[in-house]
Amino acid sequence: MIRVEYARQRRIRERNKVFYRIAHWPIWITVFFLAPGPLTFNLFARGFSRSNFIWLIAVILATGLAGLFGQLPGVEPRPYIVRFCEAKPNPLYRRICYTFAWNALLNFTLLNLVGLAVAVITGTWYLRQIYTYLYFPLFALVLLLGAFGRLPRVSPSTKDEGLERRYFYGAVWAATLAEGVLLVLWKVLPRSHAADVFKLIAFLLVLSCVTAAGAVGALPRTRPILPGELLVAD
Repeated sequence: MIRVEYARQRRIRERNKVFYRIAHWPIWITVFFLAPGPLTFNLFARGFSRSNFIWLIAVILATGLAGLFGQLPGVEPRPYIVRFCEAKPNPLYRRICYTFAWNALLNFTLLNLVGLAVAVITGTWYLRQIYTYLYFPLFALVLLLGAFGRLPRVSPSTKDEGLERRYFYGAVWAATLAEGVLLVLWKVLPRSHAADVFKLIAFLLVLSCVTAAGAVGALPRTRPILPGELLVAD
């Protein structure tokens, strides 16, 4: 049974508090900082480099400027979506931001899964090569899907926000927890084939369980919001 929310039960806010706006800024710093995938791979493989630092400063400045003008989701002076199922145009900045967020969620999860599977099957890690040759084609595909509004929260209209938000946050929970577990296992387990098998099983298990929990609305912001009432969408 899927848990649901009723929009009439949600508190309506006319403006976003300063703390709320600032708290959303690091989210978008992270999303855009991860965008150059091979550079991000080098960060985890070799540590923080000069290129990572320069890119981070550029992202901080760009997102900070966008936030000052209310052009980042959650960083706006007031919520853009306040009425559920209202067919309002989805602003360009929301479509761009959520497209890049989907790339961070899907691209890294898929490539890490492929890298794990290849390592288990062949006994050799090819993750660097996988990121070098596959990251940008997948990135281009996600951007193309976003441009045509084929991703949740990236549609030209916000009328399906009550459903699309749950898909987005379900993916956030699944990808973040699975990647976090994988990172811990990568650091603590020895380099061996048995360890690689364990990492793959753990990664798939976390992805599957969290996705299932999100599908039934058991995680925050993953419950469908029924139409017809007011809401504020985060």
